[in-house]
This record gives sequence, structure tokens and C-alpha cells, in this order.
Amino acid sequence: MAETSVLGSLHIPSSQPTATGQRKEAAMATAENKKPRCSGGVERKQRRKEILERKKAVEELLKRAVVVKDHLAQFPAFHKYERNGISVYFESAHGDQLPLPTRKYIQNLLKVNMEGPYGSEWPSEEKIKRREMVAPEAQYILVSQFANDCIAQSPRKQDEGVECTDGACTGDRLLGFVHYRFVVEEDVPVVYVYELQLESTAQGKGLGKFLMQLIELIARKSKMGAVMLTVQKSNTEAMAFYNKLRYVISSTSPSRVDPLIGISKSYEILCKTFEAEAKCKLEEGN
Repeated sequence: MAETSVLGSLHIPSSQPTATGQRKEAAMATAENKKPRCSGGVERKQRRKEILERKKAVEELLKRAVVVKDHLAQFPAFHKYERNGISVYFESAHGDQLPLPTRKYIQNLLKVNMEGPYGSEWPSEEKIKRREMVAPEAQYILVSQFANDCIAQSPRKQDEGVECTDGACTGDRLLGFVHYRFVVEEDVPVVYVYELQLESTAQGKGLGKFLMQLIELIARKSKMGAVMLTVQKSNTEAMAFYNKLRYVISSTSPSRVDPLIGISKSYEILCKTFEAEAKCKLEEGN
């Protein structure tokens, strides 16, 4: 024990290494050479690989979802809605394939319903929305009422300001639509509802809730992580409607990103998530 104590207290100048010191230094050098270099670099490469694989997987999910021609075909029970004094059926459509009368109808209904909530912002927003509505990636659920149901009901006109298209006047009548898309938000694949618009005569009958349930089924079937949408703050009825359906303000909404910026914005982004990663990124903001 004494020898160990004495050796431990020796001071050996670096300019005059002993044989023992040389052996120690050689051993240390050998160990250093064997030790993995740039372990942080390896970890970064692994992380990048994981990110790229995740990105590729998300892109594949979107690709598979977009190529489905008719998402409604997967849900026979949701092809029509017959409750609360209303009888309608649904059809799938794509923005770049809409017939001109249908295109005019959805543009006019959008104006009737949204010009008020948007206020002074509407003229510029309308131009953007008109382009969005006819894009190839725009997917639709069109809501139509059978012609005989229109005749059976007491005579009434379509909502004021909504043009009566050929189909609406002489055959089955459009009552509304859902415009949705498959997109990526915060690296999470989601269904984003761009528009849910119904004529006033079709509102308050549970139809909007039914359509949102259908959208959520499409999202889950397509393995999307969430359904998202944007609501004007002034549209208090819509905000209450989505809150009732358990949609919450997303962490991506301006008011959550920066409260000061949020005050100046006229909208909120809402979401309903279906799995842990989506909840973490889109609700909790982690």
C-alpha cells in the first residue's frame, strides 16, 4: 500500500517521460484510436435517416389517399341522410372535374354564407377560394336532394343569392358541399376541411354533424393523424358547432403560436387528432 501511495505522489516532468509513462501514453493512444469518432455525427446521420423515412412514409400515405377516386364507396351507410325532415344523398367529386353549373353553385353558396363573417376581407379571400375550389387536389362531397322530395315539400326558393343551376331547377337539387384535401401539417398527414357549406334550409338538422363524422371516417380509413379546419372568429355559430364536436384550437393557430399575433388575426385553426404523434404536434405543440 505504501508503494502505491508513494508512486501516486510522484511528479514526472512531461519532457522526461519514464518507460512506465511511455507505456501508459501508448496504451491511451491506442484506446483513443479504437474509440468511435464523431459519435454525435453518427447520431445526427441516424436522426436524418429516421426523418427521411418518416417523410417518405407520410408521402406514401398521402399518395394512396389522393388516388382513391371515391372515398364514399368505402362507407355505404353514409351514402345518404334521412332524418329531421330532410332526405339527401352524397356524391364524390374533384375540383378540376366539376361541371360548370356545379362550380357556379358552390361559388355562389360560399359567397352567401361567408361574405358576412369575412367582412372587408371577403373580396380578396373570394379570389383565393375560387382558385382553390377548382384545383385538382380539391376533393368534394356534394349534398343533393332528390327532385321528388323537392316537389313533395311546400314550394320554396333556394337561398337568396344562390343561383339555381340547371340540375337544381330541373332535377336533383344541390343543398351544400364539403371541400377537403389530404395535406401535411407539422409533418403529420391530415384531412384539412377547406369548406363545409350548407344552405340555410338544410342547417340545424344534424346534417353538418353527419358530414363531419363522414370526413373523420375518411381520415381514419386513410390513416391520417387528424382532421383540421379554419374558422373565422366572427363566425360564432361555426365555432360553437366544432367545439361541440370536440375540435380544439390547434397549437398551429396564430393565437397559440403567439398571442399578440393571434389578436390581429381573424381566424382560428381547429383540430381533432386520432393518434399520439398528431396530438403531440397539433394539440400540445411539442
